[in-house]
Amino acid sequence: MKTVVGVFFGGKSVEHEVSIISAMQVINVLNKEKYEVIPIYISKDNKFYYSDKFNDVSYFKDIDKVKNDSVEVYFTHFHSKMMVYSANSLFKKEIAKIDVVFPVVHGLNVEDGTLQGFIEMYNIPYVGPDVSASAVGMNKIIFKKVLESSDIPVIEYVTVNSYEYEEDPDNVYYHIKSTLGLPVILKPANLGSSIGIEIVTEDSEFQSKMENVLLFTDRVLVERCVTNLREINCSVLGDVKSQDVSILEEPIKADEILSFHDKYMGGNKKSGSKLEGMASLSRKIPAELEEEKRQEIYDLSKKVFQILGCEGVSRIDFIIDVDKDKIYVNEINTIPGSLSFYLWEKKGIVFDKLCDDLIKLAIKRYERRQKIVYSHDVNILNMTGKK
Repeated sequence: MKTVVGVFFGGKSVEHEVSIISAMQVINVLNKEKYEVIPIYISKDNKFYYSDKFNDVSYFKDIDKVKNDSVEVYFTHFHSKMMVYSANSLFKKEIAKIDVVFPVVHGLNVEDGTLQGFIEMYNIPYVGPDVSASAVGMNKIIFKKVLESSDIPVIEYVTVNSYEYEEDPDNVYYHIKSTLGLPVILKPANLGSSIGIEIVTEDSEFQSKMENVLLFTDRVLVERCVTNLREINCSVLGDVKSQDVSILEEPIKADEILSFHDKYMGGNKKSGSKLEGMASLSRKIPAELEEEKRQEIYDLSKKVFQILGCEGVSRIDFIIDVDKDKIYVNEINTIPGSLSFYLWEKKGIVFDKLCDDLIKLAIKRYERRQKIVYSHDVNILNMTGKK
């Protein structure tokens, strides 16, 4: 009997379309002899849709047509399965019984623990990090503070809340400049794919660029901008017990920072109608590094994965300050674009095998957690006190 895998993608996120690209890659590569795939699209207004046509990225060029041609669905739980029902019919119509959920989502409101918490309520296995690892990994400020507490090297930074800036923007800028100097890089605390990032090199740029970043967030991470740098990425596969590391990559950026356009649009190739997503980014694989630095990045990658309690596959991004000859952990992608399959293929783990391993890890964690006591079968409200 095939395992029924619900691939969830989309969501109320500025990385909505990136999620669609990654999900189509997963849907098309899952072994159909082992798995029955149930694709579940989450719209930008947080409604769930199902269609067996959800296997081609070109189908999503017209979202209104997608909604009209698919079935809106809702979920219930029964005997460790997520039951999928049509919301469009007068009578309850069963669509599927999902055994494992495979979230292929990116960004705020989905990758940040929101979707993971939703799935947890149904008590079924799901691929990838749990609620806490997802939440910490998505929030760049909390992520930095967690790493600092574990003596993991991070670039010097300050944080800015929107209300602080609105009350006294001059004082905010004075604090940033006196603490970090210029240039600095401004990042939304809870977005990925380089969305909303700005670099400030002159005093006159600060106001307009900070206000642009605040369009996407109410908390801003401000970092010292490393001007002579190399970016190195490492993917980690595993769970709390054991981790494996991928081949290292060095992305090649077209601008002073690796932009959204660099990652998903610049030089993006097409294979039929299937966009290649992160796999199309220009990069050096393997990255050219001295063995000592390569091993340092491998060790740091495993430590970060362990500290957050990640499971599944993540990608950890590093910055090497060439002038200081120092490695810093930049950020983590707990559900990386394209699941970083291209880094594992270089190590002999092909994409369908990677997905298969991720599902096995999800089931293994589920079985492990079934042994934990989460509540008592006693209702203290029905208990009478003894005198």
